[in-house]
Amino acid sequence: MCLGFVLLLLLLPAAPPALPTPPVEELVATALAHSPALAVRRAQVAAAEAREAPAAALADPMVEAAFQDVGFPRSTVGKDENSILGVEVRQGLPYPGKRAARRAAARAETAERRAELARLEREIAAQVRAAYARLYALDGETASLGAARELLQVLSATASSRYSAGQTEQEALLKTQIEVSRLDERVADLAAERAAAVADLNHLLDRPGGEPIGPVDRLPPVTVPGGGWEELAVAGSAEVASRQAAVTTAERRLALARLDLRPDLSAGAGIAYRGSFDPMVTLRFGVELPFWRREKQLPLVTAAEQEVESARAQLREAQAAARAAAARLAARWRTAEEQLRRYREAILPQTSAAVDAARASYLSGRGDFTTVVQDFNLWLDARKQLASREADRFLTWAELDELTPLSRQPSPGGTQP
Repeated sequence: MCLGFVLLLLLLPAAPPALPTPPVEELVATALAHSPALAVRRAQVAAAEAREAPAAALADPMVEAAFQDVGFPRSTVGKDENSILGVEVRQGLPYPGKRAARRAAARAETAERRAELARLEREIAAQVRAAYARLYALDGETASLGAARELLQVLSATASSRYSAGQTEQEALLKTQIEVSRLDERVADLAAERAAAVADLNHLLDRPGGEPIGPVDRLPPVTVPGGGWEELAVAGSAEVASRQAAVTTAERRLALARLDLRPDLSAGAGIAYRGSFDPMVTLRFGVELPFWRREKQLPLVTAAEQEVESARAQLREAQAAARAAAARLAARWRTAEEQLRRYREAILPQTSAAVDAARASYLSGRGDFTTVVQDFNLWLDARKQLASREADRFLTWAELDELTPLSRQPSPGGTQP
């Protein structure tokens, strides 16, 4: 930035102290701890865990009382050896392997719920970082507008003085007033956009929508892998992991459906009182006959096979989507790096020098005010775009971090600010 702008910024009146802004990762931790959406998923995981043990439990035993009287309505228990009063216990026994299969299916469902929870955690973290980057871009533009307004006030005072002295046309004075009004309009729009962004962020943090968040004047440095993003995405994608867990669940259910073709068993034992005669002991063993397997079990096996095929297809789709997302993010990152370098090294210094020269020329009475306004708008747009480019770069990293947490780790050949 040229010396004239540096001196101008140093002369600006001190602003009232703003609320401290927590680091973005602190906000991410708050969202992960308090998000209602995550609370729902955690409850679903806990419910799935609670269903694991019952899935493999035996059916409740059946107790039956028996009264057999050959002389009814006259009681002959103890008088006739065929009259009895007894009790019998029966227990259903699943075919060997069914209980283990049910337990495996329940555990697979729990793993699937956990994978869905991990995927949602990454989504919420990315949403918090995106909101933070949005606030950074808005606050950066607001700060630029504040500096620009001070400059316009200086130019307006100069134009007014020269107009009063008959050294310039009224057009220059009117143009400065128009530019000030346009800046005020944009500041009001930015305030509304910021309020919406703050409300979105507070929603993620489970806080009142109007709770204030201080200015975001910087973004944390970020590092990305040097290459191989597609492989990292497939290996680390939460969506791929969730779909893989769904495949495992479907396969476990198919194994259980095939075991249901096997007959279940039952066993029972009873003892009967016969009065003066010896007690009678009964032992029973039964086998379930899958008589309706064509109408019942076999269609369920077919349905389970189709569920496996569907889950595997969804897994392949998630892997393809992860590769495509990684390729898009790689292109976006390269573009963001190149554009940031262009703005920092060329566009911003050049526009600052141009508007500083035009302003100095106008103040000395040699320049045209139209040129000052044009250069001023170029300078203001460059500052706005720089903040926007920085926010886009951070957002690209946030999306990569959602895709694969390996983006958080420095790697050989990686890039950072």
